[in-house]
Amino acid sequence: MTELLQYVANGLVSGGIYAIVAVGFITIYNVSKVINLAQGEFLMLGGMVTVALIGMNLPYGLAAMLAILLVTLIGVLMQKYVIAYVKKASPISLIILTIGISTLIRGIASFIWGKDAFALEPITSNEPISIGGVMIAQQSVWILAAVLIILFLLWYLMDKTILGKKINACSVNPMAARLMGISPTKMSMLAFAISGATGAIAGVVIAPLSVTSYDIGVLLGIKGFSAAILGGLGNPLGAAVAAFLLGIIESLGAGYISSGMKDAIAFLVLIGMLLIKPSGIFGERSVGKGGL
Repeated sequence: MTELLQYVANGLVSGGIYAIVAVGFITIYNVSKVINLAQGEFLMLGGMVTVALIGMNLPYGLAAMLAILLVTLIGVLMQKYVIAYVKKASPISLIILTIGISTLIRGIASFIWGKDAFALEPITSNEPISIGGVMIAQQSVWILAAVLIILFLLWYLMDKTILGKKINACSVNPMAARLMGISPTKMSMLAFAISGATGAIAGVVIAPLSVTSYDIGVLLGIKGFSAAILGGLGNPLGAAVAAFLLGIIESLGAGYISSGMKDAIAFLVLIGMLLIKPSGIFGERSVGKGGL
């Protein structure tokens, strides 16, 4: 029983990482209907920039904050100078464009930092926490806390603030929102900023648990996107639940079948679920008629 609980705990941590990435996908999609396949690179940049700034003798906290701000700015610039210019392009063209941006960012990161892997010190301690015989790294608690805080802040923003209502208005009817004095372009820019920030936070909190490198965002981006699809594209809470489910399935598959098959098992389950319910477990959220 303890072994099963350990696998579930490990899966929840992995799922938390996927959830942060998935929320970034959905934040952009809800506002601009753009599927940003460069989301994983936001995560990579968060970790790599933090490592680089700490290497320049900046304090840990300041380095992490500056990295998050820099990636947030990159998200804004991406929307302003790339996405905004091709906003009338077909969805497939936009997807290909974001794949190109992802490849470009990854190439620049490889040029700057090389192909080595880097590690960060844990935010608190290396000592694991034992709960009923289940060992949990303290950094894992930070990951789960980051997920919960991000979900709460997004819920509060979208459901309880005027700014959130403006974002929802642009999601429902951009033309009507424009006639009411709301700028869909600015709301889209804000969505990319939020997506960049959440991705960077994910990069900062996972780097101490494993390592970070120029290509870490590829697989994590795919899994985050898979969680977004599985939970119902446009539904942040559904995506978070699906992400945790994906992480647990992956961990159980690695533990009881084969660690080399964990990705294949998780994606087989994903395919099976989508064959049964193509709209995702929870279906796409009706944007503008409720909160997160």
